[in-house]
Amino acid sequence: MRRSPADKRQAFRALHERGCFVMPNPWDVGSAIALQSLGFPALATTSAGMAWSMGRPDNGVDLEEALAHLRRIADAVDIPVNADFENAFAHSADGVAAHVARAVDTGIAGLSVEDGTGDAAAPLYDFDLAVDRVSAARSAIDAIDPTVVLTARTEGFIVGRPDLGETLRRLIAFAAAGADCLYAPGLRDREDIEAVVRAVAPLPVNVLTPGLTVGALSALGVRRISVGGALARTAWGEFLRSAREIAAEGSFTAFGHGASFNDLNALFDQTSPGTV
Repeated sequence: MRRSPADKRQAFRALHERGCFVMPNPWDVGSAIALQSLGFPALATTSAGMAWSMGRPDNGVDLEEALAHLRRIADAVDIPVNADFENAFAHSADGVAAHVARAVDTGIAGLSVEDGTGDAAAPLYDFDLAVDRVSAARSAIDAIDPTVVLTARTEGFIVGRPDLGETLRRLIAFAAAGADCLYAPGLRDREDIEAVVRAVAPLPVNVLTPGLTVGALSALGVRRISVGGALARTAWGEFLRSAREIAAEGSFTAFGHGASFNDLNALFDQTSPGTV
């Protein structure tokens, strides 16, 4: 029997209560099914991976396309899915609330809302607006299903504003505004990660793979690890290397690294689970 969205939401919330787990990021239904087959307890979408699969740059997908993508991924797997919901495709707090409500309706178990504006000249929302946006997302979730996990992200370290003090200020305020999990992608130093964990404790912290192992991140108090678009970039890297070999050299040696035809057929045969 397939797990209901309610069951997946409860399972996702429980994952945040103790320990440390890895939540890899598929970019389409096939990669989601493959990751589920490897035993990961939850998945997260990747805005970049989704966009590249559609021939777009990151942040080049509109709200309706993103919602359809979330529904496809959530329906395809029996484990919780967290949505990379970018800036909620809205600037105002009211817009965030309306769009978050629609995202919850896709069956996801959680979602993240960013404080990045997409404007290189002013890449972060003003502090008060950023906090209001998180509060609006929380209210929208609570009106539908409060078990959905809200992750609040501050983007300073990946938009050219690497200010740890401001990052901590925002994350602490986001926690007070109702975020269940806090996230500052781009952190690399152990000391910075530890500072974030301490600042928002006991709430869980998500980290984007900074080159440290799962064991090292767990020891720092990190509760959740995601990989963003890294798996999609790895897949694209192999694809492009293979295609360039054909175009430039007329040879096909890279195909020797591919997954087997039979393994992939078995993986995607819903009557025969298979493995990769």
